[in-house]
Amino acid sequence: MRVSVSWLREYVDLPADLPTGDLEQALVGLGIEVESVVDLRETVTGALVVGEVREIEELTGFKKPIRFCRVDVGDANGTGEPQEIVCGARNFAPGDRVVVILPGGVLPGGFAIGARKTYGRNSNGMICSARELGLGDDHDGIIVLPGDTPAKPGDDARPVVGLDDVVVDLEITPDRGYAMSVRGLARELSHALGVPFRDPGLAPAPGGTDTPAYPVEVRDTVGCDRFAARLVRGVDPTAPTPDWMQRRLTVAGIRSISLPVDITNYVMLELGQPMHAFDADRIAGPLVVRRAEAGEKLTTLDGVTRALAPEDMVICDDTGPISLAAVMGGETSEVVAGTTNVLFEAAHWDPVMVGRTARRHKLFSEAAKRWERGVDPALPLVAVARAVRLLTEHAGGAAGDEILDIDHVRPRTPVVLPADLPTRRIGVSYPPARVAALLEQVGCTVARGADRLVEDPGEVGVAAGTGGALSVTPPSWRPDLTDPADLVEEVVRLDGYDRVPSVLPTAPPGRGLTWQQRRRRAVARSLAERGYVEVLAHPFVAPGLADQLGLPADDPRRRAVRLANPLSEEEPLLRTTLLGPLLGIVKRNLGRGQRDLALYEIGAVFHPRPDAGRPPAMGVDRRPTDEEFAAADAVVPDQPRHVAVVLTGDVEPAGWWGAGRPAGWADAVEAGRDVLAAADVPADRIEVRAAAHAPWHPGRCAELLVDGRVVGHAGELHPAVVAALELPRRTSAMELDLDALPAAPVASAPVVSGFPPALIDVALVVDSSVPAAQVQQALVEGAGGLLEGVRLFDVYASEQLGAGRRSLAYKLTFRAPDRTLTVEEAVAARDAAVARATERFGATLRGA
Repeated sequence: MRVSVSWLREYVDLPADLPTGDLEQALVGLGIEVESVVDLRETVTGALVVGEVREIEELTGFKKPIRFCRVDVGDANGTGEPQEIVCGARNFAPGDRVVVILPGGVLPGGFAIGARKTYGRNSNGMICSARELGLGDDHDGIIVLPGDTPAKPGDDARPVVGLDDVVVDLEITPDRGYAMSVRGLARELSHALGVPFRDPGLAPAPGGTDTPAYPVEVRDTVGCDRFAARLVRGVDPTAPTPDWMQRRLTVAGIRSISLPVDITNYVMLELGQPMHAFDADRIAGPLVVRRAEAGEKLTTLDGVTRALAPEDMVICDDTGPISLAAVMGGETSEVVAGTTNVLFEAAHWDPVMVGRTARRHKLFSEAAKRWERGVDPALPLVAVARAVRLLTEHAGGAAGDEILDIDHVRPRTPVVLPADLPTRRIGVSYPPARVAALLEQVGCTVARGADRLVEDPGEVGVAAGTGGALSVTPPSWRPDLTDPADLVEEVVRLDGYDRVPSVLPTAPPGRGLTWQQRRRRAVARSLAERGYVEVLAHPFVAPGLADQLGLPADDPRRRAVRLANPLSEEEPLLRTTLLGPLLGIVKRNLGRGQRDLALYEIGAVFHPRPDAGRPPAMGVDRRPTDEEFAAADAVVPDQPRHVAVVLTGDVEPAGWWGAGRPAGWADAVEAGRDVLAAADVPADRIEVRAAAHAPWHPGRCAELLVDGRVVGHAGELHPAVVAALELPRRTSAMELDLDALPAAPVASAPVVSGFPPALIDVALVVDSSVPAAQVQQALVEGAGGLLEGVRLFDVYASEQLGAGRRSLAYKLTFRAPDRTLTVEEAVAARDAAVARATERFGATLRGA
């Protein structure tokens, strides 16, 4: 919200010499985020003066009308002679007073003004429009000052046009809707600076009359618990909006439309009460406030025809809906250029209803922003009286004596606050008398308990169990104060956040990372060292992702948790696999020119528990019981932590050294092995074998097993999946369940032998369907304790080997810890290894 300090001064006695830095600090201390503080006097530099037009010469022969003017600027130009200025605007005449910037001045945006020759004449300066000064959007004509302006030629024009003000731009948090008004901000500053505050919300306003201003029926008093209205007849439709009002609206970012509409916006900014102005002559019959009916439509002021939902509140006449209540009015009843009879409406709407309606129709109007944050239900009559007074003052007309006020507002429920709760929660001594005084300062009504309120600042209040409780009734403008915790926060805020000491808690001794945390860090470090880049994807997915990944109908990954209030209606589900969001990130990077990608993510997936039901309702007034915790935990989905990688493009780049190597399924499988190695899973407990598992290619997919249990899959993605997600061919991926891995065994120190190794290569011919990992396992089992290492270094197939056969070449390393092996010992161990492979898989030595 943007507001000028001069407007705030109308309701709070800010010091005349208050520095902008102190103003900003006061707002920040109240918990209000300050985006910027702008001194408008600094937006225009140089001589900006009042000028009086003496002569105007019309220049002809150009594509557009041009005027050569002589403007009296007093002694501002140093000569006292009229200033010669060329201007294209035509909305002024000799004798009018205008705003002139002289050569050397700089307008907003860095536009420097100088003396130059244009259209065959010398032009020394510029006659300014509102847009050029940053005061509005009007660029068609220059600013013509009212005839009663006291400033004379040569005087500084900044105070005359409002450029002597300071504008603050604030970011209001959702729980402080009252601060989205001059009234609310002025009250807050009075607390921070200890200066008097005059509440415009307490201005006298006539109450409702027996005869309503207009016949209105409210059928839903939950969605609308108060509705006020008053009619003004005989308004001058040509009456302009006063300059001071236009300037304040412009500062706030609201475009001036017409006087009645501008008044409703002005009152909304001033009091925080959104309003609406109807053209009474365009309303057909009585008004009805109700929920929308199925099939109803409404064309709103932005020209869009909207299909209404049954939850939407609407204001109707005999023709149907004429306004989307609390969000935006309709075209059929809006104030137009010839409107003479204006019906002002100010109501109080349900914030939840307004928030849902605004999101459903994507209409985040200034009114809706305030309604969903909470508006004071005591304001409607005050706001109507203020709007009527402004309209009759500036456009004439007669205010009707009849006033409508349908009031179903329920009184606020008192909140019981233990007097010592702020002290116990914050760790700062807040005597009960201080607590009561601070809450009364913001408008709360505080009823003392049976015990006295101590006045000694060093004395801590009595416990709640002994009767030291305060009964606090929040004011009508603070709907956010509903629980004792809210009141504690208010006490701390008003007393000063800076009084709360910043003390870091002492970490309990003997605790460090858990073994699961150490494992995740080791896995992340291992992948990063191998060139993978970590990404963090949103855990939300679309319902159609399972089809894109080609998951079978009975795949458990199709059963996903649906969020009750998703960030996006397009992605309402929680992911059951990391690959969906991760592949989306790959696609996004490919669209931005990245061709070689190796990405990984470590994160949770979510599997719903069957027949989980609904969680129990738990309040914030106490700690949940163990039974409530258990019941809530039974509903929470299982959340195992997975790791996944995706590769596409070249894994080894091309260069002067030769051709690159594209990433393939083997790299994804190797990434799985790297993860298991980083997780300290012994190699003899790992098995890799061929598998068919979506979304991988059935002929290029491997499953990773630990102790015979499948923990992950890796390989090349299925061509249909690649096509559905618009990814490059041969894109490969791996996903593994980290939580399914066993804890790392206690590692014994390795025995280092000082004796030389015996290196023997063997090439075994086996059936193509036999996994190389199983052949390697057979070699390890047969070789015995002398085998130190085995590594597959070649895979070969040819017609000479026979159809369906291939050669697997392994390098065997033998070593004894206490002696140098003889050739006979090494060959015997080799033969035993080959014999076991022959026995199990029918392997034969290649070339034998």
